[in-house]
Amino acid sequence: MDETSKQLTKETRKPIKAKPGKLEKFDYEYERNGVANVFMLFEPLTGWSNIEITDRRTMIDWAHCIRELVDVSYPNAKKILLVCDNLNTHKGASLYKAFPPDEAKRILKKLEFHYTPKHGSWLNMAELMLSIYTRQCLDRRIKDKETLETETNAWLENRKIKNIKVDWQFTTEDARIRLQRLYPSILP
Repeated sequence: MDETSKQLTKETRKPIKAKPGKLEKFDYEYERNGVANVFMLFEPLTGWSNIEITDRRTMIDWAHCIRELVDVSYPNAKKILLVCDNLNTHKGASLYKAFPPDEAKRILKKLEFHYTPKHGSWLNMAELMLSIYTRQCLDRRIKDKETLETETNAWLENRKIKNIKVDWQFTTEDARIRLQRLYPSILP
């Protein structure tokens, strides 16, 4: 699980239509139209992904996203391994802030948190998926939250149709080499 924000921008002038051999042209000026938050949820073994778009990135927003993961996406799971970075909202306390104690405890019982190390966010495959999503779907001006949701749903549907999965090839041996400075030396 990871998140990013997307600045929403409207065109101030009508783009010049494309002509044969010429691309559509956009003015360099734009109008800011707020910011949307994007939560990316991704399961690497099956290729399943989901994106929640919210107005903000608060503890409450995160908690509601996680409750949907537990109750809607994986209602029969006994334990969900949740890999995320160490952002202050990615804690059980967020669930207790958003929900009554019994509800927060119920959700927490189904979660096992795994936090990526500092400067090791590249180990979080949801962050890699966010990078792909950003390049493929958010690489242009998007005028409002509704357009962002429409474009995102189309992107997700396209991935589902193509049954795109991730072939994670980073092994334990690769980790020992790449993260050598993080492991203590046994040699004298």
